[in-house]
Amino acid sequence: MMDIQSDLRQHDLLIDGKRMPPGTGEYSVDINPATEEPIALVAQGSSADVDAAVRAARSALKVWNSIRAAERGRILQRLAGLMRENMEELAALESLDCGKPIAAVMRQDVPAAIDTVEYYAGWCDKINGQVVPTRPDALTYTLREPVGVVAAIVPWNFPLMIGMWKIAPALACGCTLIVKPAEITPLTALRIGELALEAGVPPGVLNIVTGKGSVVGDALVSHPGIDKVTFTGSPSVGRGILQGAAGNFKRVTLELGGKSANVIFADANLDNAVRAAASGVFFNTGQVCSAGSRILAHRDVYDEVVERLATRAKSIKVGDPSLRETSMGPLISAAQMKTVLSYVDTGRSEGASLVTGGTRVGDRGFFVEPTVFANVEHEMRISQEEIFGPVASVIRFNDEADAIRIANGTSYSLAAGVWSADLSRVHRVARDLKAGTVWINTYGYTDVRLPWGGAGDSGFGREHGDVAIENFTEPKAVWVAIDQ
Repeated sequence: MMDIQSDLRQHDLLIDGKRMPPGTGEYSVDINPATEEPIALVAQGSSADVDAAVRAARSALKVWNSIRAAERGRILQRLAGLMRENMEELAALESLDCGKPIAAVMRQDVPAAIDTVEYYAGWCDKINGQVVPTRPDALTYTLREPVGVVAAIVPWNFPLMIGMWKIAPALACGCTLIVKPAEITPLTALRIGELALEAGVPPGVLNIVTGKGSVVGDALVSHPGIDKVTFTGSPSVGRGILQGAAGNFKRVTLELGGKSANVIFADANLDNAVRAAASGVFFNTGQVCSAGSRILAHRDVYDEVVERLATRAKSIKVGDPSLRETSMGPLISAAQMKTVLSYVDTGRSEGASLVTGGTRVGDRGFFVEPTVFANVEHEMRISQEEIFGPVASVIRFNDEADAIRIANGTSYSLAAGVWSADLSRVHRVARDLKAGTVWINTYGYTDVRLPWGGAGDSGFGREHGDVAIENFTEPKAVWVAIDQ
């Protein structure tokens, strides 16, 4: 494994194919959340830097679209190949920057990012229009053209994977981008920008501008040269983006939060259900928008589910993310740790029973124990609000109707899980659940070939699959008169 920890070099912006210092000359210190030690100095971009990146992206649009679609696909395939060649470096950067266990990054994050690039590489020469017969004296057909310059604002919980969910389809469609990684997890985005240039992506097509959301993000959202904003993050920030994008009616896709219900019926295979439920809420230290943080258990198996879940929580190895045996790392920051621990206090004060966990681990790094609350009432804050940490709320339900009422009783609608041996029941409940994705007798899997997103406070629009092609293209109708 590469020794990334000794790399305290200065990371500049990537604009028009060149690394350049920020106009302000300011840099922030990037912190390892597992040790609280500095790992890099990262450029603090400004609105002037955003303007330069937008100009570069606008100029590069014609260049990128003058390349044959099949060749654009080959360039993306080369990018995927370079990512595969540099898997260990990308995984080390992601683990160090985010506090993710290295084994999990190698198993999921990096392979999923590569798969995304390969999938959309295959789309490049398959974005078709169609002939629409309207009348005999005209040839009428449609085209799909790139939406233009895209601002991709990426969250800190899965910066590499979610970054590629945005970058790959946009490039496949012929768009150019300015990517703003989260201020606290910028390293893999900057490395991807370098690999893209090496793969043959022309300068200006993919620009990386690091810095604060209140500066770089706001400048991107309000910039008249941006045609589309794609954002993953919190509902509060999403609302601000929607308002800011209204200035020139930018197209917007928002993938926001979740408070997903994982519903376990009495006839479920409890071994499988509890194992998946634990993974669903504790994976990535609970910092997952689709985390199954509300575990709904039928009254007949409620006590057993609580006991089994607590046992699993206690067995999770929390510690150094660089060690292969570690299964849960730290939270991303001191602020996030404070938020999670405050929700633990809230759960206690609301009358929920703390079964296990609930405290900080050690005094260095932002580690919190896997936490399980029992006797949680649907109306409690820990049941209604997204905690974004390793905190499970186990809620009792009486019957199918009660389960659906509780599951649908939040402002979110991103995902849900259903566990039962009754085939009719799982289809019936899946139909009635308010969720963009419903897992049946499993939990948490995603694939770039399937649509992903939600409604309400979970955002709007979908990513992945052919839906993403629609996100980054505009249809055009062409009418050709034919002399009769």
